[in-house]
Amino acid sequence: MSLPHALLTALIERPCSGSELAERFDRSIGYFWQATHQQIYRELARLEAAGFVLGSLVDGARGGKKTYVVLPAGLKELRRWLTGRQAPSPIRDELMVRLRAEAVIGPTRIIEELERLAGQHREKLKVYREIEARDFSQKKITRDEKLRRLVLMAGIDFETQRIAFCEQAISILKAS
Repeated sequence: MSLPHALLTALIERPCSGSELAERFDRSIGYFWQATHQQIYRELARLEAAGFVLGSLVDGARGGKKTYVVLPAGLKELRRWLTGRQAPSPIRDELMVRLRAEAVIGPTRIIEELERLAGQHREKLKVYREIEARDFSQKKITRDEKLRRLVLMAGIDFETQRIAFCEQAISILKAS
């Protein structure tokens, strides 16, 4: 996935300024695709230069604040990207390398790190469950809401699996 397509998606959902987009990104797509606020602003400038979005100065705002909207060329680009093929995402996980290193040079104090990580995954799972209760508790949801919930469920499944993985690794290490 690319950041420009994530930003186009968010701007189609609701046009906004760069700062508002960065805040929204942190609370939604940012759970699945990380980007700094600086990266978002740089990408907005590129999207504007490419003719995919239009930034209009906000009257009375300081510092040249702009509100961005997606242009027809941006919608066309998002459709092109969406209908293209995707390779499976490769696993690139530092924890897996750390556990392999533990197997080779251990024992170390990696249990403390696993406990810390499990705690972080529990916190994120709690946030996801709160979002689920807040946004998807109604009996009938639209197609769009079902897709958003599906993405949320992938996050819930991931966090649940990571908690179980950390707990299993801790159990193996403590038994050694």
